[in-house]
Order: sequence, then C-alpha cells, then structure tokens
Amino acid sequence: MPVRSDSRAGTSWETVLEHRPAETRQAVRERFESAGVTAEQVGAALADSGDELYGAALSGAADWAAPYGGPLAVALLAAEVGALTAHLTSRSSRVRGLAVDTLLGDYSAVAVAGRLGVSRQKVYEIARAHSTGEFIRRAPGRLP
Repeated sequence: MPVRSDSRAGTSWETVLEHRPAETRQAVRERFESAGVTAEQVGAALADSGDELYGAALSGAADWAAPYGGPLAVALLAAEVGALTAHLTSRSSRVRGLAVDTLLGDYSAVAVAGRLGVSRQKVYEIARAHSTGEFIRRAPGRLP
C-alpha cells in the first residue's frame, strides 16, 4: 500500500517513521491518525528531539498539551521521540562495535580497553554486540 504524504507540508509518513521496522509503520501511523496527529507534527517533534514538547510540559500552563492535540497526542509524540532515540542508540552501538572489532585486529584487548576507559571484558562484549539491523542514514533534523 503506497504511503500518502501529508499534503500540508509534503512530509510523508514513510519519512517520519523510517526508523521504525517496516512491518510496524502502518499500526504506528494509524495510532497517530486516530489521535489527530499529522506526519508534519511527528516530523517536527523528531527534528527537535522533543525539545518543544519538553518545554511545554514544564511550562506549568494548565493547557500545555492543547497546541499539540491534547495529552494523547503528546504521549504518542513523546513515545516516537523515544523510539527514534532507541534506534539511534542501536545504530551508534553498531558503529562502536564495528570500530572496536577493527581495533582488536591491531591491538590487544587490554590496550583497547585502556583507550576506551572500559574493562577488557567489556571490549569483547562491545565487539560482539554490533547488531545487523537496518538503520536510517541520517537523523531527522539534520540538513541534507
């Protein structure tokens, strides 16, 4: 099923949910749409890493969630920021694991551990832990 773009901003659901596994994107999209949240709103929350939502939540205003569509919309947006953060953490772990694995080809685990500030056992754990998942190439909010 082709993904329609949010015509108001040209932001597609496929783009803003790119960090989600393909098989879960439709269900996530439906949750957002049922709460009245647009792809543009999701894209904005991801682009600023939830900074605006956080500021609003801490504002003390009684109706702080209203501009975002209410508490349900805010909860969904905040969860999506968390999902992106988890994705980026996994991506950075993969990069770190590949780098450490390469370092172990040239240096001892003790030497690598000393340079990284971790234990020798942790070096082996890092080198083994790099996942093989698919990751987004660019984080939202970054200029092309």
